Amino acid sequence: MSEPLRLRIHVSEPFDFERENPSPDLFGTTVDHLDDKADEWLIELETGYSFHEEAYADMLLSPRYVGEHLAKVFDSFLGVPVRIAHRTEENEEGPGWHFAMTGMISLAPPPESDGDQKPAEDQI
Repeated sequence: MSEPLRLRIHVSEPFDFERENPSPDLFGTTVDHLDDKADEWLIELETGYSFHEEAYADMLLSPRYVGEHLAKVFDSFLGVPVRIAHRTEENEEGPGWHFAMTGMISLAPPPESDGDQKPAEDQI
């Protein structure tokens, strides 16, 4: 697996995430899954999100629980609980990250088959 990994990120907290965004589900890719020792994965989002009236194009994910690893997503049926960070302002050490959200990640299908299409009325 040397290609970018496409993930679905479902933001569950804050509970009002959808007030600023059309959906709690975001899609993005990472190459951090190639590093077995990476504790956090940087996700480049296909479409950004707003949080506290600020726009973001990426996010940092880490396991929600101590002792777990994000690679668990490869063996998971429903997803893996994660902490979600957004970028903070520049400081002397460069940009920082602030973990302010939680959610679940799961493997995502290729963009052309997201399954967002509704069945025809005669198929219901």
